[in-house]
Amino acid sequence: MVLDMKASEELYDVIVVGGGAAGMMAAGTAASRGKKVLLLEKNQKLGEKLSITGGGRCNITNAEEDVKKLLSKYGKAEQFLYSSFARFGVKDTFAFFAGRGLAIVVEANKRAFPKSNRARDVVTALREFLKEHGVIVRTNAAVTEVVAKDGMIDHVVAGGRKHAARSYIFATGGVSHPETGSTGEGFGWLSNLGHVVVKPTPTIVPLKTKEVWTRELSGVALKGVKLNFYSGGKRAFFTSGSVLLTHFGISGPTVLNAAGRVSDLLHAGPVTVSIDLAPTRDLGTLDRDLVALFEANKNKALKNVIREFYPAGVSEVFLSRVPNLDPDMQVNSVTKEGRRALIELMKNLELTITGLMGFDKAVVADGGVPLTEVDMRTMHSLKVSNLFLTGDLLHITRPSGGYSLQLCWTTGAIAGNNAG
Repeated sequence: MVLDMKASEELYDVIVVGGGAAGMMAAGTAASRGKKVLLLEKNQKLGEKLSITGGGRCNITNAEEDVKKLLSKYGKAEQFLYSSFARFGVKDTFAFFAGRGLAIVVEANKRAFPKSNRARDVVTALREFLKEHGVIVRTNAAVTEVVAKDGMIDHVVAGGRKHAARSYIFATGGVSHPETGSTGEGFGWLSNLGHVVVKPTPTIVPLKTKEVWTRELSGVALKGVKLNFYSGGKRAFFTSGSVLLTHFGISGPTVLNAAGRVSDLLHAGPVTVSIDLAPTRDLGTLDRDLVALFEANKNKALKNVIREFYPAGVSEVFLSRVPNLDPDMQVNSVTKEGRRALIELMKNLELTITGLMGFDKAVVADGGVPLTEVDMRTMHSLKVSNLFLTGDLLHITRPSGGYSLQLCWTTGAIAGNNAG
């Protein structure tokens, strides 16, 4: 391999572009093999996006031990990922962070978090990993140019200086949360270098609704509900979990993970969602429960009693959506029809989906290089002889729940083990 040494004051074994989860894992891993590594980060600090992930808690991975079940969450990419996860999987992630003194706890749906519930502790562990192995870190060093010659990268330009290496690892991330620096410039470089780049779309993202009453309940969580999505008057699919009401519509893990399918439905026409607030009880059971509640509170105001029937924090707004019922009336004045309307609202809280929120609200966006253009055993580009790709630069769809960060740890570690 011949490089133009005039491009830089010194030649590195590996240059990593991007100081997020995948970039820090890649840089530290390469340096732990004795490689001379330069990490270039455009932000003032490393791990800006990582520090806000999971609402600041950092869903570090998903603790599913069955590899087939785990990889099935990655959709069409599943068949490409077995070799990658055999080299660095979930158990390796646990071992890596345990070795750095970071305890991990597993919660519902096998989502794993740092025991401290602080994403910044994950960032700190990775920064110490870099320091321990002598990675040279330069922040405020946005790469402005990638120069290629004869099918390989000759050098990159950052901070007005040329930097050259034997190998390059791109870990610039995708386009979700652009405020953290994930603005997608890596896709442009890859396209110029000869890679196909699938146009990114926000796939794990909140949904916008036509109805504005959700604004009054912004921040309220509806737990244990069932969501039935309809297209063309027919139920297209359903899912269950929790829903977070917001000023623009609905969010929460269940909604985020349904967004990709909703996006497909919207291409065909209008989409509505019916939220069943009591999926374990039918109309008859709910009616008996409400009658018993009213019998026990005959002379009380409806607005006070209904709080015990509807989910916490929503009764006043929900009651206002039922016609011909005065919130101040006594419950013994509620007719059978009125009672039926209260019950049906529990079983069919309908919202009209008008679209998906954009990249600024997206937890994950897909898009990037097809896996057919990458050797997934090494993360080596099949188009550029000295380039390795990681994380969100790869076209892989996945749900929320720790799957995205596990991709970062897996692809970062493998790239770091093979670059240079």
